[in-house]
Amino acid sequence: MQRNTTVPAWAGALAGLTCGGVALGVAQLVAGVVGPTTFPVVAVGDATVDLTPAPVKDFAIRAFGENDKAVLLGGVLVVLAAVAALIGLLSRRRLLFGHLGFVLFGVIGVLAVVTRPDAGALDVVPTVVGVAAGAWALGWLLRRAAGGTASRTPAAASAEPAPSGSPRQDGAGEPEGAGKPEGEAGAGMTQGRGAVQRPAVMRAGGEAPAFDRRRLLTGVAGGVAVAGAGAVLGQQLGGRRAVDAARGGVTLPRAATPAGPVPAGADLRIGGLSPFVTPNRDFYRVDTALVVPQVDPAEWTLRIHGMVDRPVELTFADLLKLPLTEADVTLACVSNEVGGPYVGNARWLGARMADVLRRAGLRADADMLLSTSADGFTCGTPVDVVMDGRDALFAVAMNGEVLPVDHGFPVRQVVPGLYGYVSATKWVVDIKVTRFDRDQAYWTPRGWSAMGPIKTQSRIDVPKQGGSLKAGPATIAGVAWAQHTGVDAVEVRVDRGQWREARLAEVPGPDTWRQWAIDWTAAPGEHTIEVRATDASGRTQTEQSAPPAPDGASGWHTVTVQVA
Repeated sequence: MQRNTTVPAWAGALAGLTCGGVALGVAQLVAGVVGPTTFPVVAVGDATVDLTPAPVKDFAIRAFGENDKAVLLGGVLVVLAAVAALIGLLSRRRLLFGHLGFVLFGVIGVLAVVTRPDAGALDVVPTVVGVAAGAWALGWLLRRAAGGTASRTPAAASAEPAPSGSPRQDGAGEPEGAGKPEGEAGAGMTQGRGAVQRPAVMRAGGEAPAFDRRRLLTGVAGGVAVAGAGAVLGQQLGGRRAVDAARGGVTLPRAATPAGPVPAGADLRIGGLSPFVTPNRDFYRVDTALVVPQVDPAEWTLRIHGMVDRPVELTFADLLKLPLTEADVTLACVSNEVGGPYVGNARWLGARMADVLRRAGLRADADMLLSTSADGFTCGTPVDVVMDGRDALFAVAMNGEVLPVDHGFPVRQVVPGLYGYVSATKWVVDIKVTRFDRDQAYWTPRGWSAMGPIKTQSRIDVPKQGGSLKAGPATIAGVAWAQHTGVDAVEVRVDRGQWREARLAEVPGPDTWRQWAIDWTAAPGEHTIEVRATDASGRTQTEQSAPPAPDGASGWHTVTVQVA
């Protein structure tokens, strides 16, 4: 078995890191052809997301926000880098160890890929090809590193006489064969007068190879170039450009039921206050997709089946031909802490879900819509909510432009009054009409409530927590929401004094958040500001604090400020 004992530890680790990069770069390149979700790092990351306990996921969202996926992928890459370096170290002794290490990681990658929703036979190709490329590169680099030889050739060394009286020795200074039977001693000697002894390595065919730093480093440079080129080309081939081009080619039809103009008093235009309409670039994104699905609208279909009289399948062109409705709707994530950022308001355009579902003929005992995203995510939406007349949409546009890819292009669900995890499926491709006692959506077995009506909430935007103010007249302002019920009042108090009612901005309907503001004369010192909202049904949000799990956070948003 091949030994590489002349390669130092740092060189082995560097070779392992480089070959790990080659494996990932080649896998990324092949995944660009097969599909971005077949990239083994993404598949392992997706599997990690699925297997992670709900409390850990909640912590990740709280700690890292919308960057939680980037942190997860970064963590996977750090672990892979550490293992690749270890593989390189082990390969210094036996190249077989390195090959076995790559095979082990290949098995893990393949298992992660094949267990993803809708996995196909070709999905394992990026992992297999990447592992093969990394294993080959490891052997190649180590051969380069140990490729230098001593200046003497084996033949010359064997013919060179030893100094007089100093026969070559093997071991602890005793001539090879000394003290051995004649037959054994003769095995290490040339025949005839003046014969010399040769070390065992010479009998094997040559001197031990010397470490060649220059050849290793040039090989590493080549490996880094291959890894980088593979990653870049793979991303380009991954379809983002093609889907972006397809998105740019979509012409939105006029709404059959347009939304009215936003009321003139809907935005109080106070510095630091969230605008009534959240720009697309600022709209929060929380989902399980490590790689945003790239769905070609020309190939997109929506299948409606299950407890229906007539299964329905619609293309994107079919959907655009339906009467479209425009509606202002605020969305909120169930993982949003009290006062958190995961809420936003937009004007959506889409086909009414109720109209599409009536085409299929829902059966009377169905109570759940199990929707599935292009990346396999599922959520369960109560049937009665979608069918009660509210503007629940299969949305194709957001704030006057074609739906952004990150927000579900070509089609996503928008359902007022429900947290996104039970309603707002992005990249939706399938709806199974079923029952809550028969099916579970993605988050339910992970400890979240099967149904997620949004709780009445309010948030202080101005001043910010920990902010500093000048003494004198000041404004306290924020937003409050109680989708599909509406906000009827907002109250503010300072330092646990009397509640004072804030002035409210105008709203186009009950499905959006509502801005509020109140004047305050700020005195020097530290002050605590609290807010609470009351919805149109008369329910005032509770002071009792609760975490987001299992059905949404509750409590009063509180900020502390310094006035000088």
